[in-house]
Amino acid sequence: MPRNFQYTAVIGVTMSGQPVDTQAQELPSASDSTFLLGLAIAAVIAVVVLAVLYQQSAAVHDVLVTIGQGLGTSGFWTAAGVGLLAQVVDGALGMAYGVTSSAFLLSVGVPPAAASASVHLAEVCTTAFSGLSHWKLGNVNKALFKRLLIPGIAGAVLGAFVLTSFDGKVLKPWISGYLLLMGLYILTKAFRPIVVATEPPTYVAPLALTGGFVDAVGGGGWGPVVTTSLLGSGQEPRRTIGSVNAAEFFIALAGGVSLTVMGGLTVWTTIAGLIFGGLFAAPLAAVLAKHAPTKVLLVIVGLLITGISLYNIIKVLS
Repeated sequence: MPRNFQYTAVIGVTMSGQPVDTQAQELPSASDSTFLLGLAIAAVIAVVVLAVLYQQSAAVHDVLVTIGQGLGTSGFWTAAGVGLLAQVVDGALGMAYGVTSSAFLLSVGVPPAAASASVHLAEVCTTAFSGLSHWKLGNVNKALFKRLLIPGIAGAVLGAFVLTSFDGKVLKPWISGYLLLMGLYILTKAFRPIVVATEPPTYVAPLALTGGFVDAVGGGGWGPVVTTSLLGSGQEPRRTIGSVNAAEFFIALAGGVSLTVMGGLTVWTTIAGLIFGGLFAAPLAAVLAKHAPTKVLLVIVGLLITGISLYNIIKVLS
């Protein structure tokens, strides 16, 4: 017999677009600490090698100078601020990185295709680590994962094609309208109880196709569309969230690569800024996840995305 529960528990810190049950988290192991130490040493060695090459190679010198100039632009620091805010939201709520990032990037004049490409490429690394964590913790339903994968990738590629085939000025009000609806949808999550079902979902393929498509076109939405739809139909939260999260890496990769190949990516500093800003978000997200009620956070984020999207629509139409 189905049981009722309220989906308002604090969901913990993730680096992806999906919420995670905090009870399923594990403390860092010795192997994790060794890996991080090795990563730090490798980073130091890479810096030393680049410094030597900088002195010896004119080509490397030019590349590093270009990178340095790019990191000093207002576009980089704007994207860094967006990445910080979006990752704090995602870490505290487990969702809405893409829609938050895209809404802000559109508001500062980034073209829709470039915004979506930047968000998806920035998500590739974070979703990879998050998906592996879910797999390691046994949160992935392999059957559901397989049913999500191919339709989701197909939807992402199709969305990338549509996004790069039309003028960004024409698409911007429509994408802002979509993000407005997503903001309202997030608001409803704060007040909606969910019933747990025991039967497997029967509509996964069209749901994944739709989720991948709107995620590529709108710069985000895989989590809010797919996860919340499955949970809303009563699917068991832990393995549903883990399965959708694991599939998201492939959706982000397909969308990001497709948009890049089709000419959607125009400025590398936007990607670098999103990643850079996201690096500093985890401690802030942890504090919010620990102390702020999830319902309050959902309302704040929903109102934020709705307000920014309304501003973008009015700005375009005026």
